[in-house]
Amino acid sequence: MPAATTQLALQGGTPVFDAPVPFMAVGLTPADIAAANEVLESGMLRAASKCAALEERFASMTDAKTGLTCANGTCALQLAYGAILEPGDEVIVPAWTYIATASMLVAAGAKVVFCDSLEDSYQIDPADVEKRITPNTRAIAATHLYGIPVDIDAIQALAAKHNLKVIYDCAQAHLAEYDGKGIGAFGDACTYSFYATKNLGTGEGGMVTTNDADLARTMGLLRSHGETDKYVHESVGFNYRMNDITGAIGLSKLDTLPEQTERRRAVAERYHAGIDQIEGVERPTPTKGSNPAWHLYTCRLNLDSFTCTRDEFIEALKAEGVPSAVHYPMPLTDQPAFKDVVKRNESENSSHTARPPVAASLAKRVFCIPMHHNLTDEQIDGVCEAIAKVAAAYHSA
Repeated sequence: MPAATTQLALQGGTPVFDAPVPFMAVGLTPADIAAANEVLESGMLRAASKCAALEERFASMTDAKTGLTCANGTCALQLAYGAILEPGDEVIVPAWTYIATASMLVAAGAKVVFCDSLEDSYQIDPADVEKRITPNTRAIAATHLYGIPVDIDAIQALAAKHNLKVIYDCAQAHLAEYDGKGIGAFGDACTYSFYATKNLGTGEGGMVTTNDADLARTMGLLRSHGETDKYVHESVGFNYRMNDITGAIGLSKLDTLPEQTERRRAVAERYHAGIDQIEGVERPTPTKGSNPAWHLYTCRLNLDSFTCTRDEFIEALKAEGVPSAVHYPMPLTDQPAFKDVVKRNESENSSHTARPPVAASLAKRVFCIPMHHNLTDEQIDGVCEAIAKVAAAYHSA
């Protein structure tokens, strides 16, 4: 890594990195491939012993009593929502999250009410949630965004006070902890994605966990056509099963996930130390009592400190050899798919905005930098150096 000049690479200066830093670490190890091949050679491709073993092991590692594998994280949300909610139920969900958390509520026939998030942690704002609770509210759907747990104590207290169900979207939070426990210990259901880029990435796949035996049974029926015996269907359901190839890959990856998660935490700590020294660039602040899994490391700009936009800032970072991404370019309240939801929220409740301001602000300011277990300390320091270089070049007088 050559010494950086003060002139931006975008303007002809020497970049911090000769070659781009890998943004993420994905792919299969020889052990993962061998596990998949074992299933292929067996001929037992459907959901069988590998999926069952993954359910038991993953649930245990996240401090949940029961796990059910499924086709993907979106299906996991559908299983949880379908088992817990009735059509017409009012559910509060953050405007700052991935679309599936809210869109699957709409698909379930729920009445979505968007709430705001906290600027420092990016997580759902319990105070704003409470403002939006009505006599018709039945549940809270909260995302542990970027792998940082929400303030679970506050959310569970609201749920207890108002007799609400809580579904946690944990798609980005494999092995995250809160109050010394795995996040599967909390809420009515927790949903996970095993998409290829996730901390536990199997290509596709997902899981829903719960500590309620009756709820586990209902979700299990929903997962497989409501079938209680061969060709006997107690209720209407779906075909949302995983397969044993995916299950075997997940089991193999679980062998290294704890070690990789600890490395992600060390990477985050080193990023914290470097970014805290850069004026105008703000790092994520984990929720008190949480131990994040750091799926993404998301910074935000104080735009008043710079003469550039967020997009111009990350374009300059790219030229320095530091790729970045924006998760997400707009809050859910700006998504065309939810225009009718927003209109209804605006017409029905004038006491608070249907377009949460923090979520709208974050959409213009956040950017994610490389975060994975293969980053070296030299790369981490170089990323911080590049951010500092770009920040200095664009800093307002």
